[in-house]
Amino acid sequence: MSTVSPHSADPAGHEARRQVLYWRLLAGIFGDEPQPALETAAAAIVKDIDLPLAVLDRSVSIDNVVQRFPDLGPEFEGIDLTGPDAADEPETGTVATDSAAPPTAVGARDVRTAALASKLLLNIFATGSGAVSADQLSGWQADASWLRRALGPEGCVSVRGVLGELESDLVGRMRLREVLADPRLAAQLTPSMSLIEQLLRDKHNLSGVALANAKALIRRYVDEVAQVLRTQVQQSSVGAVDRSVPPKRILRNLDTGRTIWKNLPNWNPEDQRLYVDRLYYKHSAKRTTPARMIVVVDQSGSMTDSMVNCTILASIFAGLPKVDVHLIAYDTRALDLTPWVHDPFEVLLRTNLGGGNDGPIAMAMAQPKITDPRNTVLVWISDFYEFDRSQPLFQSMEAVHRSGVKLIPVGSVNSSNQQSVNPWFRERFKALGTPVISGRIQKLVDELKNSLD
Repeated sequence: MSTVSPHSADPAGHEARRQVLYWRLLAGIFGDEPQPALETAAAAIVKDIDLPLAVLDRSVSIDNVVQRFPDLGPEFEGIDLTGPDAADEPETGTVATDSAAPPTAVGARDVRTAALASKLLLNIFATGSGAVSADQLSGWQADASWLRRALGPEGCVSVRGVLGELESDLVGRMRLREVLADPRLAAQLTPSMSLIEQLLRDKHNLSGVALANAKALIRRYVDEVAQVLRTQVQQSSVGAVDRSVPPKRILRNLDTGRTIWKNLPNWNPEDQRLYVDRLYYKHSAKRTTPARMIVVVDQSGSMTDSMVNCTILASIFAGLPKVDVHLIAYDTRALDLTPWVHDPFEVLLRTNLGGGNDGPIAMAMAQPKITDPRNTVLVWISDFYEFDRSQPLFQSMEAVHRSGVKLIPVGSVNSSNQQSVNPWFRERFKALGTPVISGRIQKLVDELKNSLD
């Protein structure tokens, strides 16, 4: 195969090289058989464009490539995976003919981008089969971080679910119990939702060092997520201003804008001064009536992500003044976890993921906690696929709502934006004026803050 200098103006040749790299990418992701011809051609191409052969080795992580070749770090960071701009690239087979302008067809830079993008995508999506080591999982998680940075915040939304499924598959292929029993291997694990779900499912089969390492990983994940959620919750204070209480006449409460506006009649144009004869202050006292928040979480297997997130979120709201939080988890049985609501780690260790849904049992536990309906928020997190279809649970939820309780049905709160809610429930909640919240947990944070104000 002939090669062309990366600096030469050969659009047709660059396009052919880029196509070779992308065919190799597709073969690596979707094909089961090795493709020696594509591998040989790709090796010649990356050598021709001054890239190391490490970019073709799937066993080498992006971190390792960048560590060995630091100049590639900014290039991986700047990869554009959204595709070339239509204004920059003509249709296949066309070549720029305007000699006064630089060529707009595929150039050496595009080939280089194709090689680096192929490296990143193969490392993420060509996960192979067979057992996975702790080191391999850690490397994949690091590569996934590079992909997220390349896609940006908006692009990440579309791949979160796919990355979550890939990670779950890798975790499932690990000999997790053996890894946890070895402190050195356990230290290589990076906490993630997929890993935490597996740990929670298997915690009853662990003991000794393995159980201690599992608890440490769960604790790390809980603390990391709690830090993020706590920041979101604290962005605005909970509790409405009580205007019946006179404002404190202190400097930090001074309402400068209102003070100037009210004293404008005292403006003296001769000496260009505003004479203030009255100061105005802002109300800062909050209502003192405590709000009761009852969080009911479906802990069936399909709701793990929401179970973990909402358990942590409940603990954060429980730490706020004037908020009385109660937590109930259920599948075919209901468990009152209120005594541990301040410690999501302990709550998660007491849950048993899996099983079905029997909402009326959880409602029977929640209803006695509603002592002041108009000062109570009931958050119900579930996919609402009930054993007995739906009627008994919805009837009781409708009655609670009509009594004055602020009902917030939640289909899911997760990082992937993927969720499935029983359509029967979704339609009836909408008709009731309490549409199901689903998607990013920020939606629930905002709704809870509004309900408690």
